Amino acid sequence: MKKILWVDDEIDLLKPHIIFLKGKGYDVLTVNNGRDAIDMAAENRPDLIFLDENMPGLSGLETLSRIKQILPLTPVIMITKNEEEGVMDQAVGQKIADYLIKPVNPSQILLSIKKNLHADDLVSRQTSGDYRSEFMKIADEIACCNTFADWQKLYSRLVYWEIELAASASEMADMLAMQQQEANAAFARWVKLNYEGWMKPDASRPLMSPDVFRSKVFPLIDNGEKIFFILIDNFRLDQWKTIAPILAEIFSIEENTYCSILPTATQYARNAIFSGLMPLEIERMFPELWVDEDDEQGKNLNESPLIQTQFERFRRHGVKFSYNKINDSVAGEKLIRELTNLRDNDLNVVVLNFIDMLSHARTESKMIRELAANNAAYRSLTESWFRHSSALDLFKKIASLGFKIILTTDHGTIRVDNPVKVVGDRNTNTNLRYKLGKNLSYNPRQVFEIKRPQQFGLPAPNVSTTYIFATGRDFFAYPNNYNYYVQYYTDTFQHGGISLEEMLIPLITLSPK
Repeated sequence: MKKILWVDDEIDLLKPHIIFLKGKGYDVLTVNNGRDAIDMAAENRPDLIFLDENMPGLSGLETLSRIKQILPLTPVIMITKNEEEGVMDQAVGQKIADYLIKPVNPSQILLSIKKNLHADDLVSRQTSGDYRSEFMKIADEIACCNTFADWQKLYSRLVYWEIELAASASEMADMLAMQQQEANAAFARWVKLNYEGWMKPDASRPLMSPDVFRSKVFPLIDNGEKIFFILIDNFRLDQWKTIAPILAEIFSIEENTYCSILPTATQYARNAIFSGLMPLEIERMFPELWVDEDDEQGKNLNESPLIQTQFERFRRHGVKFSYNKINDSVAGEKLIRELTNLRDNDLNVVVLNFIDMLSHARTESKMIRELAANNAAYRSLTESWFRHSSALDLFKKIASLGFKIILTTDHGTIRVDNPVKVVGDRNTNTNLRYKLGKNLSYNPRQVFEIKRPQQFGLPAPNVSTTYIFATGRDFFAYPNNYNYYVQYYTDTFQHGGISLEEMLIPLITLSPK
């Protein structure tokens, strides 16, 4: 039984309200002055307190201050005849849970109790019920998705429900996880059927990595606008939804998603964005800017030159741009200080690497793995980083300068838990979600295999090179030292393969308010 303390110097006049609450199953304690209220609160530790603002002797605000020292987490609802803004400000400043104006009726009182004592349970039950009613609709959508727009709509709904169910600690989360797996299996089948066709000249295809600049950046520059293009590596749609409310305070938001190319890995997808080309075309046209898998140098060191080649290829020779890669807060703060020097550029490209570093650190560090134990915790870490790092300050400063921002990523990431055996020679790449090589051994039913890489816009280091991609929550494991490998990588976040999380990724336009 929940215990309520009601403090009012005219408590005898409130007997009907108290009888009403007792009839609803609450244990109601009453006092008629502030000093007794403090003693009663300390002795009985009520779950909620109703506190009159205007009392003789110790005032309501003074009583509130002292009760908060004893029970800082107990919700206090102030009841008053005083509608002065200053009193409201003081009460809110002392973190009251609610503010009611006399005369109050039983329904108001009950609603305030429900909001403050039962909200989590009510929200959980309501959210679970809402999702339960949506379950069959989502199941039907999974079976009927035939276009990229269908998948965009479905994935957006799945992300919405994942966030809602996680926030309400609903028991339906496991059922949603099953639907997400079904959706990913169906999406993988759809990609296998359609991906090669998207690579044909003049083919109708979703907006993909090489199309991002032409569809989003060029039109703004051609219209005379100066923009920032900010790419957060490894940035999923659910992570965007987590930081969107923060940015909504300073930007108007236009939200969309696009399709990453395969492999959903930085070397391929990000280079495709900045060059406007498929990886095979980069290798053929600019061999000095393409880095093979077995090359020891960094795979994304040529991003600024690739951007330049795209502007030149599309005859935008006069475009002035900058390129900055931010790997830590020091670099972020340095860029913020230098922003005014970039005001004359048509385009400023910024790559933020924190989330990519977080996903790798989670694999390598037991402590980080505990902090980001699941998708909800991973989102929470993303929000905490964004809110408290130089990243948010960067966005605020850009808004103050009046620049529009295109915010996106090169690929997403997925938590893997199902090992799939694959054998390769010593030249096989190390990524856990895709492999390429000339001597791969695997079960073709468990992967998406590409035996003609050129038909898929991918370079082939050897004549017999094959690419294979993991789907769903699979990851590739070698038979030798298999148990250690599986234990080390199970429940880590990986990218490179085929899933909604990796391929359907945010493409956001932010306009300063």
